[in-house]
Amino acid sequence: MKSIKNFLVPALFLFVLSSNVFAQNFRSEQRKLEATVNLAYKNKKLTANEYSKLKREQEVIKGAIEKAEADGVVTPDEKNKIHSKLVRSRKRLAKYKTNREIY
Repeated sequence: MKSIKNFLVPALFLFVLSSNVFAQNFRSEQRKLEATVNLAYKNKKLTANEYSKLKREQEVIKGAIEKAEADGVVTPDEKNKIHSKLVRSRKRLAKYKTNREIY
């Protein structure tokens, strides 16, 4: 019985510690996506209109993150909404980048 406790307590501690490590950091994901948008525009892979749409979308994502973190608790529903906004923006960026390619 004592050996089970000796195994279970450290395993539980590592599980709790690892769950915090894998938490989503939406602010850093959004900053990376914004940097990618800026770089794509700088490399002329986006038109000015596409760039402005993506920049507005980034502002909406920033607002959603701030609104979700305002009360100190980010609910699973808020996490899902932010994540889906980020995924949608990444897909739109990929689509816009390939619009100008000639095959």
